[in-house]
Amino acid sequence: MSRHATAADGDATGSRGGASVRGADWVATEIERMIITGDLLPGQPIRQEMMAERLGVSRLPIREGLRELASQGLVEHRRNVGYAVVRLEQSEFDQIYLMRHALEREVLASLPAFDDAALAEVRGLGDRVAAAADRNDLLEMRLANQDFHFAMFDRSPLGLVVAEIRRLWRLAMPYHAAYLFDAEVRRRVVTEHEAMIDALADHDNERLIALMNEHRRGGEAGTGMLLRNTTRTES
Repeated sequence: MSRHATAADGDATGSRGGASVRGADWVATEIERMIITGDLLPGQPIRQEMMAERLGVSRLPIREGLRELASQGLVEHRRNVGYAVVRLEQSEFDQIYLMRHALEREVLASLPAFDDAALAEVRGLGDRVAAAADRNDLLEMRLANQDFHFAMFDRSPLGLVVAEIRRLWRLAMPYHAAYLFDAEVRRRVVTEHEAMIDALADHDNERLIALMNEHRRGGEAGTGMLLRNTTRTES
């Protein structure tokens, strides 16, 4: 996530008391979470009055938070309609995966050898993904899957590149659920994660890159299905 504010952080931002001290950053974090988890769907309008009531804030931080999310490409402003969650076109989705392919290769190639603690963290996150897959908890699986990959990416010295990869993942995240509906796909994801962990343990970055390329192709094909049946509403 691009912001790490929480409700408690928001409550600490001022002394006026109540929900009014929750600022635009907190609001943007909450709306971003709704988008990533699928609570707000691609193309769905975001009604400022309803969102203000839901989050317990005034309309001012809602407007400011939405402007921030628009600058990141997660929402868009439509004339005479207002804000809505961005719905990607196929060409945009293809570009996200093109950039991910190029950037993730560089990040994985730059990874240092993982010590026992780092490997244990990645294995634990892989176990979280597997447990969520077993109980068909798609939301938890999506969130744990992102944590699994960024437990690797974040150990790269290429911090700016990792930040851009995180932005690209965030843009595509609302579409990932469609890919995971298939039980066979969920099993394949878990198996591929296990192979990546083995490559990390061997510090075989080239094998890790090859495994990630195959892993990414499966996600691209699966999530792209949702886009092929939708078109962006013109503003």
